[in-house]
Amino acid sequence: MESTYQLLVERVLAKWNDLKEANRTSTSSPSRLLIALAGAPGSGKTTIAMQVVERITALPDAPRITVISADGFHLPLATLIAMPNASEAIARRGIAWTFDGAGVVTLVHRLRSAAGHETVLAPTFDHAIKDPVDGGLTIDKDVEVCIIEGNYLLCEEEPWREIAGLVDDRWLVHVDPGLARKRVAARHLAAGIETTMEDALRRTDENDLVNGQFVMEKSQGRYDLLIDSLQD
Repeated sequence: MESTYQLLVERVLAKWNDLKEANRTSTSSPSRLLIALAGAPGSGKTTIAMQVVERITALPDAPRITVISADGFHLPLATLIAMPNASEAIARRGIAWTFDGAGVVTLVHRLRSAAGHETVLAPTFDHAIKDPVDGGLTIDKDVEVCIIEGNYLLCEEEPWREIAGLVDDRWLVHVDPGLARKRVAARHLAAGIETTMEDALRRTDENDLVNGQFVMEKSQGRYDLLIDSLQD
């Protein structure tokens, strides 16, 4: 994946330089480069985003860059338990309707309008308590590039469909389902969501891989760049 990371770094820097040039001739508010990075569970979105940020941050005169995960917009367990279909909601946690999609759209709007003016707070997800944390991430007004990563960011379904038109670049990650299956099952086991690999694989097959198929189907034709996720 090293060559992929480098290509993505170069892409971000080129787009950032174009934006800076446009800012020099504009009288409007300061701009911020927004990138939506979507893909199925286990596609490596978080790793890709963090690797790009790490490499850009290490460069001289680099733009200030951060990663924002849509995982913070998981509906709290208390909300799922209060649903009429609570058992299904908990079993299928991670499916699109167990997220606050409208909240993600609102955040993307705020990231655009607050650039250079105001700090923006975003929720994070605490894997220890398995619930979101309000205001867990602070995006300073001077942050110049935001990579927003999440499964459904490029989906055509409401309310997610608005996001593709709000960002400057759209990346979709493709992964072999077998590789995604191994990654997600190992994650479930490590997080204590399941206690045996057999149960972790069953949960992956019945929920995560189904969600991943939905992500890829509903994101077709809505990206600028398709990234292949490979085993390092």
